[in-house]
Amino acid sequence: MDILLLIGRILFGALFLGSALGHLTQTDAMAGYAGSKGVPQPKLMTIVTGLMLLVGGLMVILGVWGDVGALLLVAFLIPTALIMHNFWKETDPMNKQMEMISFNKDVALAGGALVLFWLFVESGDLPFSITDSLF
Repeated sequence: MDILLLIGRILFGALFLGSALGHLTQTDAMAGYAGSKGVPQPKLMTIVTGLMLLVGGLMVILGVWGDVGALLLVAFLIPTALIMHNFWKETDPMNKQMEMISFNKDVALAGGALVLFWLFVESGDLPFSITDSLF
């Protein structure tokens, strides 16, 4: 069953690696969108969040202080849900629906990251991990 946990960590972390790639290779376009949502210093924040996604995803996948990696992902997901996908401000029904879906996805992923945080901390040393948890 240990292999299932590793596969789950890889699948979960891979999502964030893909997002990190977008943040770090399409920075100007993503910063433009972030700026339209009122994010201060959108280009810098796009790079910072891209690095959070990259580092957090790799930490979860590799099990290098996976608990910290999971918290990095939560620290990205909750503000992103609230700032970037604030569906309650949308007036167009189609845009409202799309933002609500993205909001719910980010909240659910944050829940999954919190479960991973708990797993890393409670186990101390998950199978196929390079290091123990930090906390």
